[in-house]
Amino acid sequence: MTRIEPRCKRYSGFMMRTLRRFLVTALLVTAWLHAADTVRSLTILHTNDLHARLLPDEQGRGGFAALAAAIRRERTGCAACLLLNAGDLVQGTPVSTLFHGLPVYEIANLFGFDAATLGNHEFDYGWEQVARFVHTAQYPVVTANVVDQEGHLLAVAPYVVLKTNGIRVGVIGEVLGDLIQYSTPDKLGPWHTLPVVETARKYADELRGRTDLIVVLGHINDSEATQILHEAPTVSIVVSGHDHTALRAAEEYQGRINVRADGYGKDFGRLDLQVNVAEHKMVSWKWRTIPVEANHITPAADVAVLVGQWEAKVSKIVDVPIGEARHAIAGPDLKRLIERAMMEETGADFAFMNQGGVRDKLPEGRLLARNIWNVMPFDNIVVVGRFPGSKLPANVLAGRVVDPQREYSLAVTDFTAANQSAPAQLAATGLEFPQTGPLLRDLLIDWVKKKKVVE
Repeated sequence: MTRIEPRCKRYSGFMMRTLRRFLVTALLVTAWLHAADTVRSLTILHTNDLHARLLPDEQGRGGFAALAAAIRRERTGCAACLLLNAGDLVQGTPVSTLFHGLPVYEIANLFGFDAATLGNHEFDYGWEQVARFVHTAQYPVVTANVVDQEGHLLAVAPYVVLKTNGIRVGVIGEVLGDLIQYSTPDKLGPWHTLPVVETARKYADELRGRTDLIVVLGHINDSEATQILHEAPTVSIVVSGHDHTALRAAEEYQGRINVRADGYGKDFGRLDLQVNVAEHKMVSWKWRTIPVEANHITPAADVAVLVGQWEAKVSKIVDVPIGEARHAIAGPDLKRLIERAMMEETGADFAFMNQGGVRDKLPEGRLLARNIWNVMPFDNIVVVGRFPGSKLPANVLAGRVVDPQREYSLAVTDFTAANQSAPAQLAATGLEFPQTGPLLRDLLIDWVKKKKVVE
């Protein structure tokens, strides 16, 4: 005998099954919406070591107007973009040298930086000028480890918290822990640097709970960037500068990364992230560098106007022919040529030029004074001392045999004289250079004029 359930009971069962399906679907949708809201997108664009290269180089790379245009192109359609600069905005071209960097900061305001840190070359014009840079910048310049004896900061703050797309990004600024070796005491004045990694840990801990992602924006050595990844686990990202060469791939350690673009604005970095704001961590990332090919980019008109105005002010001084080069001269060959010029112009027996102080190359063909300004943008003075052969450092002798008892004259820059034992310098201490000469830049220009042709 077939049992027939009452209609109301069958209807009730149907409704329960429908309700269960509805609740399961609702829970799945809610979970999906929650996950979608929890994991959010963020793009960090970044530059470093622009060094006042307002104009494109001989290969048509870089230039501030092309760089600004390329950055704006990347920001178009980017719902959540931050633009960071990792230091050394100034020092490298005549406009920066003659006007002590301020015009470069004025032009860079058009880039739309969200934050920046100081580099060692910001101090080339003295610490008082650094304060003017910080005041001129229309974005926060944060550096956590440059302090005076009382612990007061030179920058506006040690860090800044930037908010975009519901993501709170803490950006801690840092500069080289051994900044003193890249400057001279009078340029730093009352300021000194604290250890990079220790400072990063301190402020990262302070930011914990107030941010969803912590970035160290550091004008620092490779070893310092690596140490932060290994020893400051609350830091997810290091955006670094100082080395002018881009990393071939992001440096990664346990899901945390260090990225760096090329110097001189030849490219810039783009880091695309997925951030879990509920768990305050980076879920995934993808990084690449974007070349700035000035010949294929319509320059940013507002930036081009300012660049043109400032370049016009220096052109009469630097865009004058002084000689020619048989071939392009760069790297160690250019270092040796500078040392030869120093010896011939001062009459010294030996000369030493630190390779890091050679900032450009000499092109083949006609040479302008601008080429020398780009090679030697620093206002370094040539100084000369006399020493027995036994005291001349091995890197000065370069294999030449000397009499240990005989006195020889040695020409260097005042920067080298003040930092004798620093890496890549004389590897000496206590050598005194009482005889002062001209600016090395002026010496080189005069030498090329006399030579007419260099090779």
